[in-house]
Amino acid sequence: MTNSTNTPSDRDVVLCECFPRDGLQHESEFMPTPKKVELISRLADLGFERVEATSYSNPKVVPQFADASELLRTLPRKAGVFYKATCANVRAVERALADADAGFGANEISLLVSATDTHSKKNLARTREEQWRNIEEMIAAAQGRFRLIGTISMAFGCSFEGWVEPAQVVADSKRMFDLGVHHITLADTTGTATPLTTRALFQKTRDAIPDATLIAHFHDARGTGLANYVAAYDAGVRYFDCALGGVGGHPSKVKYGGGHTGNVATEDLIDLFENMGIRTGIDLDRLLETVEACEAALGRELDGRVGRSGLNPLRQAHANARLQSAGA
Repeated sequence: MTNSTNTPSDRDVVLCECFPRDGLQHESEFMPTPKKVELISRLADLGFERVEATSYSNPKVVPQFADASELLRTLPRKAGVFYKATCANVRAVERALADADAGFGANEISLLVSATDTHSKKNLARTREEQWRNIEEMIAAAQGRFRLIGTISMAFGCSFEGWVEPAQVVADSKRMFDLGVHHITLADTTGTATPLTTRALFQKTRDAIPDATLIAHFHDARGTGLANYVAAYDAGVRYFDCALGGVGGHPSKVKYGGGHTGNVATEDLIDLFENMGIRTGIDLDRLLETVEACEAALGRELDGRVGRSGLNPLRQAHANARLQSAGA
């Protein structure tokens, strides 16, 4: 059994709520730091074991996170929750270390590499090999102080270069693992994956590095996100990224996708998993209130379907049907 299935006893899957980082990077209007802190605290209280809190991005490129250190300084922490900060370079890791030394840093950081050169240059201003050298330096700089998450963007296909060979993504994943990064995210950055390609890629990656904890990150640009998450679950993945209201996409000043590029809506994924008998550990009674709080913070109605239709009223009926099926 791989680490991908090692989840807390009160849940079958671990969800990372990405609204505060991947979600907000798409927003051109700065959200005030106290509002971010309020929402992140609410997310931790809701039951998320992982929250993507901020990014140590260059504020000239992604101004939404110019307050990264101030946010972390004022953010109350809940025991057992990982608060993640994205780091694109050694300078970002140095900022994470400085905040950690000051007593308020993140306890998880993510390191990014793209599956294609074109996206790497556009998103990180480096070639792939330059970014790999950068990642090696970042890992050394981190000094083992954080849980490291290695993210491979455009893993299922690239909006610039098209098809990405699965063997290359597997090789990239193994390279991350061999560098000491044991939590590895395969990201469908612009929503090009299908359930077939999802299942195949995760199975190949698990076969190649059975001790890695694999994380699925899908965008819902073409309405396939939920189907892809079920396919990833069937392939043994137990860690998933999502964002309330389906917000997110590329940074507002660095665009690499057209139309709707947001994440899979958290409320939709939770509702689906729970009705499949897959425990998420999230407080369902407060879930939709939190969606409303996110909508109020952004000043608009968001894209999640369950936020409009409500949680599936047949959840208990589905549970009864599963019990009957198991006893048949």
